[in-house]
Amino acid sequence: MVAPPDNDVIWARSLHHSHNGSPGLGGVSLGVRDAEILAVTGPRGSGKTTLLHCLSGRLVPQEGEVWFNSVPVHTMAPRVREQLRRERFGWIGADPQLVPELTVRENVALPLLLRGVPHRAAGKAAAEWMERLDIAAFAKKRPHALLQAQRQRVSVARALCGSPTVVFADEPTATLHRTDRAQVLRTLTAAVRSHGITLVLATHDAEVAALADRAVPMLDGRCVATVTLPAKPEAEGRAACSLSV
Repeated sequence: MVAPPDNDVIWARSLHHSHNGSPGLGGVSLGVRDAEILAVTGPRGSGKTTLLHCLSGRLVPQEGEVWFNSVPVHTMAPRVREQLRRERFGWIGADPQLVPELTVRENVALPLLLRGVPHRAAGKAAAEWMERLDIAAFAKKRPHALLQAQRQRVSVARALCGSPTVVFADEPTATLHRTDRAQVLRTLTAAVRSHGITLVLATHDAEVAALADRAVPMLDGRCVATVTLPAKPEAEGRAACSLSV
């Protein structure tokens, strides 16, 4: 194994993974700097989700290495990886995946409650993020009573409530209308910048990618120099990719 650079909070080398014989990643290498917003771009099926799953420890690559703060994630036992995800990572997907039996406040506070943080302290932290995401009025409601955009803001608040080092966002606004998408993205990017959180954002939308500090384009499971995304020409991500092909 080769130790990652000191300034990379996430570092991956030569990641290979396939799904039922269909290739997902074909030798991807990249580094993500501390407090950076990195966009992983490309059309659907290009390997973005598989890459985020490998980087976040949700999936162990069949070949290659993933490091978090110079600690090898790919060799961790499942229980240790789960603890890492709970304590250091946040996750936002296109589907909010909220717990239907819990209130909005409880869903947002869940990462802290799972760590054993007292309910009072966890509730206070949740209230602060709900206020910031403009969902404080729904604190006592269940997810089924919310609109899709409101549920997604709950998902964003939940990911940030646990004070993660890295947030992984996999097409977090794909199901939202343009106005809702812009609001969620503005809040998410402002929050991670103000709190020094690293954000790895997978998207097929050039307008979303343009909010990042840097973009890694993907196609067919590999990093490429450029990839065309369906959005207005003025909203292009800034492309730069460290790759192994």
